[in-house]
Amino acid sequence: MSDRPPDDPTVAVPQTPVDDLDVEANVDRFRSRAAALPPSVDLVVFPEYALTGFAADERLRTAALPRAEALDRLEAVAAAADAAVIAGYAEREGETVYNASAYVPPPDRPPTEDRGSGSVYRKRHLWDEEGEWVEPGEERVVVETAAGSTGLLTCYDLNFVAESAWFAERAVDALAVVGAWPADHAANWRLLLRARALDGVRWVVGAGRTGTAGGERAPADAAYAGNSLVARPDGAVAAELDRGATTLTATLDRDTLATQRDLVGAVDDA
Repeated sequence: MSDRPPDDPTVAVPQTPVDDLDVEANVDRFRSRAAALPPSVDLVVFPEYALTGFAADERLRTAALPRAEALDRLEAVAAAADAAVIAGYAEREGETVYNASAYVPPPDRPPTEDRGSGSVYRKRHLWDEEGEWVEPGEERVVVETAAGSTGLLTCYDLNFVAESAWFAERAVDALAVVGAWPADHAANWRLLLRARALDGVRWVVGAGRTGTAGGERAPADAAYAGNSLVARPDGAVAAELDRGATTLTATLDRDTLATQRDLVGAVDDA
């Protein structure tokens, strides 16, 4: 039995490679990783394009999932973890593909009627060749998790301070960031996660993809950073990983958040 306060949630990031365009392999891997988590975990965060992977060609449209199907797959992962889940995927709506991330509540909490729109975020800022195959989203999304009000961001969104400011104005308690950051730029991923924690005075959970991409690129040129990380509301690192396929866990205690907000005075919780 854990002796942590019941209102201090534990998050887990099962850092993992992703099989591009192979939904079944990814779902099987995530369910296995989720089932191995300790019972104290309240929220599990997987990386960008976790369900589907990514390819900068027409195959992405075939692998992309309709929203209802993606949520069904993630509900199976949430059931295996007995916890809420956030994960990324390519979402297909008609002929359009989006880079989406979804929040699925824990299995003991019935979904709300508006879950289909309220718990899926479509990445607003697309990177490089991604923009040739994926349309940007428009709406920002806040969901209620065990960590409190939680904003959803995806990878390159971290570079845009206006996104951080929008969530700071709403005093979210945490940001969940799904990513597939290049290994060559891991230092920037780490820096930006810490900056977004500090400038919004909140917890930040960054789930990074590890391993390498498929396709024609050499593995050295297609390596992902991993480096999943939890940043404290003061910008310090609470827990982090290297590139290994291991699991990060951290408790986001509310006293730390409240103390830092009292000290800084930049975020109005009212």
